[in-house]
Amino acid sequence: MKKLFSQEIKTEEDILLVDKPDRRQLSKVPDKEGVRTNADRRRIKGNENSNDISKFIENEKMGRRYLVNYDVLIDYVCDGKNATCNGKGIDLSTTGMLLEVSPDVARDLSQASKIKIKFVIAPGTMPEGYEMKVDIAVQYIRFDKNAEGKTLCGVKFSESLAQYATKKKDWYMLSAAAIFLFFITACILLMRAESILYFKFNKTLYIYSIIAATFLLTRYLFGSFYRPVPIDNNFTPGVTIVIPCFNEEKWIQRTILGCINQDYPTDKLEVIVVDDCSNDQSFTKTKEIIEELKAQGKRYDIENRLHYIRQETNAGKREALAKGALMAQHELIVFVDSDSFLDPFAIRNVVQPFKDAKMGGVSGRTDVANTYTNALTKMQAVRYYIAFRIMKAAESYFDAVTCLSGPLSCYRKDLVIKYMDAWLNQRFWGQKATFGDDRSMTNLILRENRTAYQDTAICHTIVPNTYTVFLKQQMRWKRSWLRESIIASLFMWKKEPFMALSFYMGVLVPLLAPLIVIYNLIYIPITHRVFPYTFIIGISLMALLMSMAQLFLRRSSTWIYGLWFCLYYEAVLLWQMPIAWVTFWKTTWGTRMTPADLAELLKKNRGKQKRA
Repeated sequence: MKKLFSQEIKTEEDILLVDKPDRRQLSKVPDKEGVRTNADRRRIKGNENSNDISKFIENEKMGRRYLVNYDVLIDYVCDGKNATCNGKGIDLSTTGMLLEVSPDVARDLSQASKIKIKFVIAPGTMPEGYEMKVDIAVQYIRFDKNAEGKTLCGVKFSESLAQYATKKKDWYMLSAAAIFLFFITACILLMRAESILYFKFNKTLYIYSIIAATFLLTRYLFGSFYRPVPIDNNFTPGVTIVIPCFNEEKWIQRTILGCINQDYPTDKLEVIVVDDCSNDQSFTKTKEIIEELKAQGKRYDIENRLHYIRQETNAGKREALAKGALMAQHELIVFVDSDSFLDPFAIRNVVQPFKDAKMGGVSGRTDVANTYTNALTKMQAVRYYIAFRIMKAAESYFDAVTCLSGPLSCYRKDLVIKYMDAWLNQRFWGQKATFGDDRSMTNLILRENRTAYQDTAICHTIVPNTYTVFLKQQMRWKRSWLRESIIASLFMWKKEPFMALSFYMGVLVPLLAPLIVIYNLIYIPITHRVFPYTFIIGISLMALLMSMAQLFLRRSSTWIYGLWFCLYYEAVLLWQMPIAWVTFWKTTWGTRMTPADLAELLKKNRGKQKRA
């Protein structure tokens, strides 16, 4: 039994951003004793209204430093003489760099009248969109020696890297993406006009093509209209963060730190970790980090704000979330996955839509933390961004987001308690629902309340980096999507007409997609001896639309992977849908050893033994 539980799926080593550790472990938490505030540290004066807090957050993010290892070419003028030398960049922000140089070079730089440095920002060492070659003037700030006796020299850029990127590459990317988006949209509209002209020759096929194009184009249209709710710094309702954990020893400490290290009033934020009887070191790691934080004294009130409990048996994710919700002391509950890392301002942002009394739940934006691990994670990074910034944003325009995603979602506590029994005991066609907890809770709340998306509430999550794990995850998601889409279809017609129409189109398109692909790529070529140029061009245009939207919004080098993702979807992921139709009753996760997965594995092993 122990061997079965310990079976883990092998993965590659993930590539993540490496933040330079702050002198204080909880550097973003407002000082309860009032000795020094976050605003003091950034020298922000005056009242913190919406504009002030937005500027404060922008300054904080600009000052975020990353540990790097860059070769840097340094050109400088000292005593009227030109000189060139090599250095090593060891940490970097958008405003400056810390260089490792020889003592003689450090002395020359302190007296130099002009300094210019050249380096390359490698993908994965700074946030997405910053990967580029840099040739920039700098100003000498200071020099010091580290613990190893090496000479370090701090320099300030003549302009921020964001400004530099805008001038050097972003403007060109933005222009190219805008032009491509215009022509792609025009081509799609012309092709659909052709469908209308030739409608009588194949009504079923052309109806589907018109519906699919209308669905996708309107999603992009309404997504472009979306704007996040601005911060009202005086609106700080009480929040309880619940982290369900099962066998997440690698990431649980980082998740807990991200949740407690929030720029939010300490008396209005608590964190509850519920360990669902993990059989690895997750619970030990949880206790270690909590005790470590408690040892810092009463300054952050960890004793009263950070709690952990352990379930005696593995009851499942819903039960873990429910137990945390019942313990919650505050009016809003935030559910955070145990491998997701909150931005320090995520909670302050995610609560803002609740100023609307009818708002029942809000989803934050989930970005991929391990984007640059391999091609698969890059494809997922593009998919995640478009799914949130375009698809969820379009739904939020009508206050009807259909999935408040598990990595970061916020609910009114009274609604969670109201629907808890139905949620915990959900059955579908006689089978107990064990996954799709986020979609299920969303459906319960969306029946009578509004749901929204807040793009400025950001978290980063670890995505699968091997195709084996990825395909199992996608199959689980398709089963829960199918189940909850059927349930949502019973009440979505009551919502705003455009939203209702878009929802039903969004259900119809992926359900029929496998049949449409078979018809166009197999039936038509065989029976009519015609190569499906039009269909292939249509798919390519839809893929390019996704890639160009990524390029337009993020100016990231990962945009090309949107194209590859769409092609991979058509070739592989699309065919999971028919399997989901006939296996929706399955309760296994596939990506971790839950009791259902264990039972399935034991059943397979017994079958192998009988055949042997």
